[in-house]
Formats: sequence, structure tokens, C-alpha cells
Amino acid sequence: MKYYFNKTIKGTFEAVIDKVTLGLKEEGFGILTEIDVTATLKEKLGIDYKKYRILGACNAPYAHKALQAEDKIGTMLPCNVIVQEIEDGVFEVAAVNPMASMQAVDNEKLNKVAEEITAKLEQIIKNL
Repeated sequence: MKYYFNKTIKGTFEAVIDKVTLGLKEEGFGILTEIDVTATLKEKLGIDYKKYRILGACNAPYAHKALQAEDKIGTMLPCNVIVQEIEDGVFEVAAVNPMASMQAVDNEKLNKVAEEITAKLEQIIKNL
């Protein structure tokens, strides 16, 4: 089982970020965190790196269900989605596969939540 779902799309970096954010919103996710890896590597290490951003997405009702099923699951939240430049005008969008990460947790109630979130993230990536 792959630990992520991905798709390559064309556009500008900011337009792809907007499209991903909208797709997440349509499935009930909000963005809790946004890490600009490019800027961070430049600032902290002086390294020029391709356009790369990590979006920490959260679907609050499902996060609540997951926390009720397993209170330590917060160590695996939020669901990360990345947008990275492959070449000029071409970007890869990838989202974590919750089912892959939940294999480490032996909790049947949590597996049901992970299945539902997995389906949502797969659909978001597919619809881009």
C-alpha cells in the first residue's frame, strides 16, 4: 500500500495551491497549517529549493471521531497534502494515505474513520 495519493497538474504554483485548498474545502477540510518549505530552507540553510508547500488539512468532525477512538492519534494529525514543482508550470499534488499510516494502530474504530478520510482525500486528488 502506498503511503500517499498523487496527481500531476499544470498551472501556476499559487493557482494549484488555491485549487487544492478549494478541493479540500469542498470535502469539509480546512487548512490548519501551511509550511513554505522553499522559504524555510532558504532562511534557515541558505538553500535554494524548488517550490514546495505542505498544507496541514483537517476535517474537524472526522478528527473528533478519530480522537474519540484513539486519544494519541493527534500525533498523526493533521492530514498533510503537498504541492511541489516538478518543472516550470507542472506541479505534483500528493496527500497522505490515512489507511497506510493507521496500520501502526490496532484500533478497529479508528480504521473506519481512516477509511472514510482516505476516500475523501483520494477523491480530492482525483478531481484536481
